[in-house]
Amino acid sequence: MNQYPPIAEHGMVGDLQTAALVSSGGTVDWWCTPRFDSPSVFASLLDSECGGHCRLAADEADRNGMTVRQLYLSDTAVLVTRFMGPGGVGEVADFMEPIDSPTPTDRHRLVRIARVVRGSLSFTLDCRPRFDYARAPHTLSLGDDHSAVLHGPGTDLHVQSTAGVPLRPDGDDLTAHFTLDVGQAAAIVLTSTASGGPAPAPPTLDGIAEALESCRTFWQSWLRSCTYRGRWQDMVNRSAITLKLLTYAPTGAPVAAATMGLPEQVGGERNWDYRYTWIRDASLSVRALIDLGFDTEAHAFRRWLRHRIEAGGNASGDPLQIMYRVDGDPHLAEETLDHLEGYMGSRPVRAGNGAAGQLQLDIYGEASDALVVAGDMGAIRGWNSLRDVLDWLTDHWDQPDEGIWETRGGRQDFTYSRLMTWVAFQRGVHAATHFSRPADVARWTEARDAVFRQIIEKGWHDKRQAFVQHFGTDVLDASLLLMPRVGFLSPRDPDWLSTLDAMDEDLVSDSLVYRYDPAASPDGLRGSEGTFNLCSFLYVEALARAGRLTQARYAFDKMLTYANPVGLFAEEIGPSGEQLGNFPQAFTHLALITAATALDEQLAEAEADHGAGRPAPLRYRYTVPPEGRTGAGGTGG
Repeated sequence: MNQYPPIAEHGMVGDLQTAALVSSGGTVDWWCTPRFDSPSVFASLLDSECGGHCRLAADEADRNGMTVRQLYLSDTAVLVTRFMGPGGVGEVADFMEPIDSPTPTDRHRLVRIARVVRGSLSFTLDCRPRFDYARAPHTLSLGDDHSAVLHGPGTDLHVQSTAGVPLRPDGDDLTAHFTLDVGQAAAIVLTSTASGGPAPAPPTLDGIAEALESCRTFWQSWLRSCTYRGRWQDMVNRSAITLKLLTYAPTGAPVAAATMGLPEQVGGERNWDYRYTWIRDASLSVRALIDLGFDTEAHAFRRWLRHRIEAGGNASGDPLQIMYRVDGDPHLAEETLDHLEGYMGSRPVRAGNGAAGQLQLDIYGEASDALVVAGDMGAIRGWNSLRDVLDWLTDHWDQPDEGIWETRGGRQDFTYSRLMTWVAFQRGVHAATHFSRPADVARWTEARDAVFRQIIEKGWHDKRQAFVQHFGTDVLDASLLLMPRVGFLSPRDPDWLSTLDAMDEDLVSDSLVYRYDPAASPDGLRGSEGTFNLCSFLYVEALARAGRLTQARYAFDKMLTYANPVGLFAEEIGPSGEQLGNFPQAFTHLALITAATALDEQLAEAEADHGAGRPAPLRYRYTVPPEGRTGAGGTGG
C-alpha cells in the first residue's frame, strides 16, 4: 500500500461547477471535470500510485527542516500552501475562477501560483492525469516550452506555464523544475475542455494577478449578504463558502460532498459516492441559507426541487427519489472500480450510488418544509406538484422504509421517517389554509394526526424513557435530534429532555455523537464507523434549545477543535480524532451553521434575561413561518 495524506490535510477550491482537493503537500489529488459527478482526472486520493495527480511543491531536497501550512485568504476560496524552510519561504496559491452562471460549461481553469517571499526556493511540478477514474490512457501533445495538451477520452487538459517554467515530457506526462528568489512568482494553469476545444490564451503574470483579484472580490462580495454577526463568524463564513462551493450553479443543486469512496472506517467497505444532490440534505439547507441572508441560493434550490417533483420519471417509481445528479437526472447506477486500491486500501471504491432506489419516506417532510419555509409558495405549479405528492403520501406513509442513514439491512418502521411525514402533512395543511390553496385538507389533517399518534404510541419506549430508532426496538438514533427543530415538540418537553439524557448515555462520547449503534441495530454492512459530525452539531443545537447552555457551548467549542487547519470537516471523526468519510461534507457545515445560530440566540436571550433579573423563558424557534410573514422572493417552490 502506498502513502496517503490524512483526509483532513486538504483544502478545497472550486468554480461552482466542479471542485478540486489540494493536499497540504501541494498535490491536487482529486479533481473531476467538467462537473462534480464527472469521471476524475486526478484521483490519487483513491489510489496513490495509479489514480493521477498534479503536484506543485517545494523540492524534496529542500524539505529537510521545512514546515508546511495551509490557509485560505480571508473570506475567500483561495487556498494557500506555505513552505517554510531554512533557505526560504514560498507559497503555492490555488484557485478556480467562479462561474456563477446558469449555463454549464466544459471549460474549467485551475490556477496554481508559486511565489517566494523570503530567500530562495526551488519548486517541482509533476502533472500526471489519469482520465476516467484511471481507466483510460491518454496522449501528450507538446506546444512550445510553456504549453502542452494531455488528451483523454472526451476531455483535453491544457497545461500552461508562465515565463521561466519550461514544461518537459515524462512519457505521456509533464514535469517542470524551477527556482524562484524573493519577490519572484510563476504560474501553472490547468484548463480542462471538451476534446478538440480551442486552446486557452497563454497566461501572463499580470493576467493571473487580475484573475486572482477577481476571485477574491467575488467571494468577499458574496459574503456581504451574510447576516450572521455572532461569536463564531469565521467558522460560519467558512462553512457558508464551503456550501456555496459544493453547489452546482447552473441548477442550484448542492452535492453532499466533493468526493467519492473515502471510508467511514479505514480498510472497511462503507465507501460511498457523495457527489450527488440529496433531497434531505439540500432541503434542510434552505432554512439556514435564508437565515444567513442567502435568499438567491435558497430559492434556486427550491426551483430545482419543484422541477424534480413536476418531472417524475424517477428510477424509484415514487414521486421523489432520495438523490439525483446535479442536473436532475435520477439514474445513478452504482459500479465498483476494482482497479483502484481505495484510500489506504479501503475497498470497494464505488462510483454511482445504489441507494438512489431506496424508499426513504422522510424526504417528503424535508421537501415540504423547504417549499414553504420562506413564507411563500412561488409559482402555482409549485403548489399543484406538492399537493399531488401529499395526496400520494396519505396512501403510502404507513409502511417500513430504509431510513435516513440508507442502511442496507432491510426496511423498518423508522421513527424519524414517521416524524418527517408528520412534517409533510403539517406543512401542507398550514400552507393550504394560509395561502387559500385547493387541497384535501381534511384528509391531510387526518393523516397528520394518525402519524402523531403512532409516533407517541410506538416510537416511545417506556423503559428507556426515550423516542427510539424504530418501532419495536430500544435502540436510539441521533436523527431524532431534529424533533424539536421541526416543531413536533418543545425543546424543553419532559419527554424530549429524557430522550436527550438517554442519547447522552448511549450515543455521545466526549461531545461526539454516533448515529446509532450498528451492533444493536444491524445495518447490513461489515465493520464500524466513527462519530457523525452532523449529529454532533445537531446535539449542540438541541442542548442549546433545551437551555443546557454551558454543556452546549463546551460541546461546540470541542467540535471546532476537530476542524482541519483550514476549517473544513469530513463526514465523521474516528477514534483518534482523525477525519473520516467523504470530504468536505456539506451536511456537517450546514449543521455547524445552525448550531452556531442557535447557540448565539440562546446565549443572547440568557444574557438579556440575566440582566433583567428574570428567569429565562421557554423559547424555541418554530419552522413554520408565522401568519402574515412573506418571503423574500416568489421565484422558488
